[in-house]
Amino acid sequence: MVVDVALAGVQKTLRPVLAAKALDLRLPSPILGDTWAEETMRRLDPDFDKGWFATSQLGLVAVVRAKVLDDWARAFLAEHPDAVVLNLGCGLDARVHRIDPPATVDWYDLDFPEVIELRQRLLPQRSTLIASDVTDLGWLDRVPHDRPVLTVAEGMLPYLTEPDARRLVTGIVDTFPSGVLAFDVASVGAWKMSRWDPIGRSYNALFRCGFDDPAVLAAWHPELAFVDEAPMNDAPELMAKAPPATRRAYRLLNLIPGFTRSSRILRFRFE
Repeated sequence: MVVDVALAGVQKTLRPVLAAKALDLRLPSPILGDTWAEETMRRLDPDFDKGWFATSQLGLVAVVRAKVLDDWARAFLAEHPDAVVLNLGCGLDARVHRIDPPATVDWYDLDFPEVIELRQRLLPQRSTLIASDVTDLGWLDRVPHDRPVLTVAEGMLPYLTEPDARRLVTGIVDTFPSGVLAFDVASVGAWKMSRWDPIGRSYNALFRCGFDDPAVLAAWHPELAFVDEAPMNDAPELMAKAPPATRRAYRLLNLIPGFTRSSRILRFRFE
């Protein structure tokens, strides 16, 4: 049965991201290998794997991002099997199913109420769902505060204003005794150029902040420290596994000044 749903603004971005994860399964050696994405996307759009977007596989950069965040999450949970996980702006991502955390982990998936309602219809429940705007920090009162926390925000932070992003990050650091925050950011140039992005304009979902130096974010809180970053647009896995035409396209795009670092995945810790 096809599920019909009306989403607005930035909520619409969950569709192309989910489609990219589903299309990853068409590769001879998938990057993410998320069968949940294919099943879910098929119910949203039975013809998602037809047309230019499907054949180009240019969306694989989002798959690379998800794989990095998954790997960082697994590493954190291996050290903290009793952790709290905050998967912010979860959309229809099946990270909790891919990682399969032990029962000792308290996992929370948060997104707008409309998205959470859709998630309940399309994915089996494996986590505690929180229907809220992430910038309304009252949702923090609904999670335990006495354990290490892993915060993952995939494809979310660039759509917040810098003051809202700062309140979110500092609010999490102030709430928990220790933890890791992992999320992707846009560069300042990508943020400023996003106003001319036809895809973002079609979704009414343009970037609202950008950062070139992780030290800027680390300076938001004295306990916050930058750990490392991972590439997206020139990620080795993308260049190794994407179809030849897609690899050539990204090699050409990466010749444009600033493009390579226009999107990066950052990891911070606090204790």
